[in-house]
Amino acid sequence: MQYLPTIKQLRYLIALDKHLHFGKAAEACFVSQSAFSVAIRELESTLGVQLVDRTNKRVTITSTGQEIVVQARLVLRDTEALMDMARVNNEPLSGKLKLGVIPTISPFLLPKILPKLRSHFPHLQLFLQEDTTLRVYDKLMSGELDLIIIALPFELRHVEKMTLFKDPFLLAYKKGSKFIETQKVTADHMQSESILLLEDGHCLRGHALSACKIRNLNKVSQFSASSLLTLIEMVEADLGVTYLPEMAKDSPMLKNTNIRTQAMPKNSHREIGLIWRKGSGRKDEFIMLGEFIQKYRNRKNRNRKR
Repeated sequence: MQYLPTIKQLRYLIALDKHLHFGKAAEACFVSQSAFSVAIRELESTLGVQLVDRTNKRVTITSTGQEIVVQARLVLRDTEALMDMARVNNEPLSGKLKLGVIPTISPFLLPKILPKLRSHFPHLQLFLQEDTTLRVYDKLMSGELDLIIIALPFELRHVEKMTLFKDPFLLAYKKGSKFIETQKVTADHMQSESILLLEDGHCLRGHALSACKIRNLNKVSQFSASSLLTLIEMVEADLGVTYLPEMAKDSPMLKNTNIRTQAMPKNSHREIGLIWRKGSGRKDEFIMLGEFIQKYRNRKNRNRKR
């Protein structure tokens, strides 16, 4: 009789690949190091291959082990999908849900949505992870995340998406800024190197360049920010002007600052999208979540106009 690897052994191998340290991986799996080591050796015995090179100073996953780690992630993803299918039939939006969100959305959308989400779906266990677009997308495709909220457009493969809402850009500048005449809001009227943006790797930079029609890159400052908070601090110091998503307008980041905002011309916006793997058994749940966010946003916008 041929024995098969257990789900627990596969989880342990994935943890070891992540931490490259038996003690840290065992701690992450909430087991003793000795029990963890035994499980890895049993997995090697079951598969008949060496997965790990062990020395006193470091742990290295062998080339065969790396291939098996990739397959192990797929096995766990499919196993969790089976559980998801069974749970959805009992109660939608319940149990564990791993959501990735990019940092130019997370601090503005989630604090307002999460309390209402917990109230409407009390059995939902929502695990959040904030990272750049490319990283949350990679984690989605590897099965580490169930779905992600990102800004569009962004090139994606093997996924399904649902557009939640449009997020217009606002011109942001310090009151009395030397860089801008407030009645002029297009990039053509800006001074050279007056536009501050996030550094490469943040999709907000590309979206701002495209949506706000910044065609002359001489207008863009050679200095860039690593985060929105840093970007706002640079504008507050009157080092330049920038373009902020409308969802950031009422955030604590802008409170107690001298930053003012102006609406941009029509169609200067990014789209906020909910993304999941194509063929996911939880598609109906994800659409339900998307509709919940849309409903809240529409209600909020109506209240703001009153």
